[in-house]
Amino acid sequence: MLMIPRIKRESWYALTTAWTRRCRLIHTLPTPPSTASLSCAEDQEGAKVWLCTFEEAKTVPKNLVELTFSRSSGPGGQNVNKVETKVSARCRVDAPWIPMWARESLVRTPYYVKTSHSLLVSSSASRSQARNIDDSLGKMHAVVMDAAKNFITSEPSAEQRQRVANLEKAHDNRRRLEKDRRSAVKKIRSNKGWSE
Repeated sequence: MLMIPRIKRESWYALTTAWTRRCRLIHTLPTPPSTASLSCAEDQEGAKVWLCTFEEAKTVPKNLVELTFSRSSGPGGQNVNKVETKVSARCRVDAPWIPMWARESLVRTPYYVKTSHSLLVSSSASRSQARNIDDSLGKMHAVVMDAAKNFITSEPSAEQRQRVANLEKAHDNRRRLEKDRRSAVKKIRSNKGWSE
């Protein structure tokens, strides 16, 4: 007879919350803050929190993009001629899960299609349609992530500030020494004792 260990109430709660969180990440993405620019510190903090939760998702859920399939020209031999393994994922730039501050940057990426005002990412790296779907959704996630990261700045630490101050001081000292040396050379050239 197979004995199944009893799960304690606390561990059951931890298991269900972890599973619920994982399912939530699979089906939805966090809603970004509704700010067009990240000008104040509060907006920056909200964007950082959103970016951390978006990064944990690792991919874009299938229900948020339009997937189309076609025949691939990649590896696969005869399979290439029979099965539609190439995957194209399309998503409008003004989708609610894409942050407003990143949209301007996304329009400048090579994945932007002007006629449909959308992002188009395709993959034909594998023989398998499922792997190509995962690859294209991962690429879409990376494109949005990079565009969103460009506008988020972080405050330098005390160490970094001190290092920059030391570098600026050293640069000013080098510059001053070079100017003094050039000044001395010019002074020597002008005082040759020529008399008119």
